[in-house]
Amino acid sequence: MGVCMKSLLLTTFCLFLFSPGGCHGGKILVVPVDGSHWVNMEILLKELHSRDHQLTVVRSKSSWYIQESSPHYTSVNVKMMEDEVDLSFYDELLRRTLDIRRMGPVLHFLYQQMEMSSMQALGHGICAKMAALMLEDSAFISRLRDDGYDLVLTDPGLPFGVLLAHYLHLPMVYNVRWVNTGDGHFIVAPSPISYVPVTGSILGDRMDFLQRVQNLLHYVSGFLQERFIILPCYQELLQRHFPPAADLLSMQRSADLWLMRADFIFEFPRPTMPNVVYVAGFQCRPSRPLPAELEEFMQSSGEHGVVLMSLGTLISALPMEVTEKIAAAFARLPQKVIWRYTGEKPSTLGNNTLLLDWLPQNDLLGHPKTRVFVAHGGTNGLYEAIYHGVPVLGLPLLFDQHDNVVRLQVRGAARVLEAATLSTEEVLEALREILDNPSYQRSMQRLSCLHRDRPLSPLDSATFWLEYVMRHKGASHLRSETYSLPWYSYYSLDVAALLLAVAGASLWACAWICRRLCCSFRGKMKRE
Repeated sequence: MGVCMKSLLLTTFCLFLFSPGGCHGGKILVVPVDGSHWVNMEILLKELHSRDHQLTVVRSKSSWYIQESSPHYTSVNVKMMEDEVDLSFYDELLRRTLDIRRMGPVLHFLYQQMEMSSMQALGHGICAKMAALMLEDSAFISRLRDDGYDLVLTDPGLPFGVLLAHYLHLPMVYNVRWVNTGDGHFIVAPSPISYVPVTGSILGDRMDFLQRVQNLLHYVSGFLQERFIILPCYQELLQRHFPPAADLLSMQRSADLWLMRADFIFEFPRPTMPNVVYVAGFQCRPSRPLPAELEEFMQSSGEHGVVLMSLGTLISALPMEVTEKIAAAFARLPQKVIWRYTGEKPSTLGNNTLLLDWLPQNDLLGHPKTRVFVAHGGTNGLYEAIYHGVPVLGLPLLFDQHDNVVRLQVRGAARVLEAATLSTEEVLEALREILDNPSYQRSMQRLSCLHRDRPLSPLDSATFWLEYVMRHKGASHLRSETYSLPWYSYYSLDVAALLLAVAGASLWACAWICRRLCCSFRGKMKRE
């Protein structure tokens, strides 16, 4: 068979496999998490809609970003956590977090864990109450049962979708990065903490002894928070609505498929499982033309180029004392600056800086004039920077953001500054180093090349595996049985206890026999 004919057959097969007609349109119930998590979930939904799938999104009545009306899905309104927590909560959380990070390392760790425990108790307490209201709404549940869904697609950062999928007895697919206290890998795959850094530890995968101690402490802290703060929040709900043996961890582990928002050009290598599919960066795309005024501003930068800054979707602005220092540093650059910013205009703002309350981040990162991305370290923005090959100056603020930018720093593609204590000179020095040292650009270009070099795009891979689960009514053959094991069985502690008991009994029996023999021998000697 000729080369041309082979290429034609291969192309035809791929078109069949990934065309909308390649899989009969299914019915998918989507239970997302609001905020930045919704950004990539919506992109996945648009792709699924283009392939003739019917999508129903369960959303909060007062959602921050999830629109009630969309051409790509229908929505069902319920009362959720966001109804009791608004975006100002995160601004206040940031202020407290920055104050904690100004403390010494020991106090920093202790107060950080106290803050995290308090936030987990608040968040999951509200989540459990809202889930109970959802399951007790008989009209809502009857509607979902009658609609005949093929699967539940959910983000398990909050377990609404997990509980709903199990209550409806539907296959479950995750669009996931976070579960409970950190990276979802920690409940689906073996995670040796000798070289797998725990979320919040801000460590790489090459740890010395003291760093391994630090990693262990973070692991133990997360374990205790999960066992004694998070899981008890759902105990009453599980007893009321689920079989007696049900527990939240087993439910979370039992997902048929994990669409993991990770890529090993970014993440450190670690063990994984066959039902984990890596789809990081599926929200990335080639840049589109900018609006005329924005393009004119970009071109006005000349040979110096543009610095882009954005803090994501949850934080409206940094504290003013930090903002003033950053603005002063920008003002001393020869580059132009585009800054996604809301709130009071800083007094130190230079004429080279353009403030916008919204900006087309992906299109700006893909523009040839963009030189540096000043970012808070959210994964959506970092993967867009990787995709377009733009080096990063990281100002991590909350959650996993510090861990994220450390991963790029280890690979030589980023600098990281501490937002709690930074000065104008530090910001200026870091920006000049990234701008003047070509190694940052080369490192990020290398990561970009590796990220793009794959047989299928992340979005195609995600949709293929979603349809795979629908075609086969689940994917239990890919799922490890760890989800059904209690934690002491997973770590073989029951086996170890039995072996220790047998060993102890054997030693005791040997000692008893020896003692009896000695006594018998002594008695015989006395008689003689």
